[in-house]
Amino acid sequence: MGKAQRMFNSALRILVVAGFALAAGALPLRAETIEGVAFGDSLMAGFELPPGADFPARLEAALIDEGYDVAIANAAVSGDTTSAGLARLDWSVPDGTDFVILELGGNDALRGVDPAIVRDNLDRMITRLKARDIDVILAGMIAPPNMGEDYAARFNPIYAELAETHDVPLDPFFLEGAATVEGMMQPDGIHPTQAGVAVMVERFLPIMRRYLDTRGNKS
Repeated sequence: MGKAQRMFNSALRILVVAGFALAAGALPLRAETIEGVAFGDSLMAGFELPPGADFPARLEAALIDEGYDVAIANAAVSGDTTSAGLARLDWSVPDGTDFVILELGGNDALRGVDPAIVRDNLDRMITRLKARDIDVILAGMIAPPNMGEDYAARFNPIYAELAETHDVPLDPFFLEGAATVEGMMQPDGIHPTQAGVAVMVERFLPIMRRYLDTRGNKS
């Protein structure tokens, strides 16, 4: 092979490599899927709802429809209190999780658990998750009226105070828009219907948009 031919082949290789580099640079970079876990009780688990009608599934579908690359696993367990959630937190939320929607405390209130215990359990869960570099989005609850004003005065501020202490997003009342509204709650008056879940998802979407937009994962 002559010197001229070698120079031509070398120049051709450079042009080919440069072409691939330019083509790659022209392609949009897609962020990795943001992995979330919904961690809560029967309100999150989808009590008496058909498959795919639970809150995490409906929230994930709504976000994907808006162009967000997100997956939300349902790790809720019906009947869980904050103590039960704290006990299973570490193995229920896998490594690699980006965020957790933490929704617990309703069963504590129904059972009259000391609000100081509820606060401590939630505080410890948030602390543990943040220590693992997992973001927390806190879903609040309020005490049922039959627990009395004194109990409510101690229980209801827990979520706002923890959100401020830990600087995490807060939905003040997870059932807002569904609780006590005809057709939005099941006959037990505790769990949302599919229509109720739809309202809850619509309310929760702005919180998720603000959070996900900071991660830049919208396609």
